[in-house]
Amino acid sequence: MKKVILLTSGELRHDFFRMYIALQPGITVIRSYCESIEKNLVSKIKNTDVSSLRYKHLQAREQTEKDFFEEFVAYNEDKTQPVHITKGAINDAVIVQDIINLSPDLIISYGCSIIKAPLIEAFPDRFINIHLGLSPYYRGSGTNYWPFVNNEPEYCGVTFMNIDTGIDTGKVIHQIRPDMYPLDTFHVICNRLLIKSFKTCASLINQYDRLISMPQIKDSNKDKIYKNAMFDESSVEMLYSRFRESGIANYLRDKKQRDLLVPIIENSAL
Repeated sequence: MKKVILLTSGELRHDFFRMYIALQPGITVIRSYCESIEKNLVSKIKNTDVSSLRYKHLQAREQTEKDFFEEFVAYNEDKTQPVHITKGAINDAVIVQDIINLSPDLIISYGCSIIKAPLIEAFPDRFINIHLGLSPYYRGSGTNYWPFVNNEPEYCGVTFMNIDTGIDTGKVIHQIRPDMYPLDTFHVICNRLLIKSFKTCASLINQYDRLISMPQIKDSNKDKIYKNAMFDESSVEMLYSRFRESGIANYLRDKKQRDLLVPIIENSAL
């Protein structure tokens, strides 16, 4: 039985994640730390312009997440021993010491603040980050948003990595791509990918001792780092223009060839 601590945020998808992991065979969540969401991107944009396309895009994301996750969260028992903390408090000395004292087999971070050195250094090779995006190709924020804006769906996915002190620079353990279908919307693709990533995470936890050290991908020419400040009206307009014009039909038609040009790490143990 793997003893796990989860570090996450407080949105619906994060609640689903931690509750789902705690229900999986072979895993005991001995504690979860859930950061508050008072300073998230939705709240910042809501305070500036509720009529903007960006805000409507985030509203649609919120509703689609309710469609995917709300019922599960409402009707299942929370077995994650949640501790609700303010955003950024995950690096407070008291919390770091509490985590060390609990002595988990693994720590999984998904959606929380950037973890700093003291906690990382206390758990070498036992700290896994779930990064929404394919590293090293896309790093930073919105890393499954920008591939569609750039008409590069082959760069959409999830990366499981050993966390380090850089920005999405840790050693990659395993990567997955979304399952896409011709009439999918952007938000449906992303939420289906989230569920796939949570299932993969459970397998990774249970198989962690059998994981293979995989050769890392080198891609210095196409490295892209995105920040929240780059999420503007023109990018949202471009995203929906892509889906209006052809959806993902062009990508699906040439999927095999396009995916081969963007190799990912698939751990043989999984």
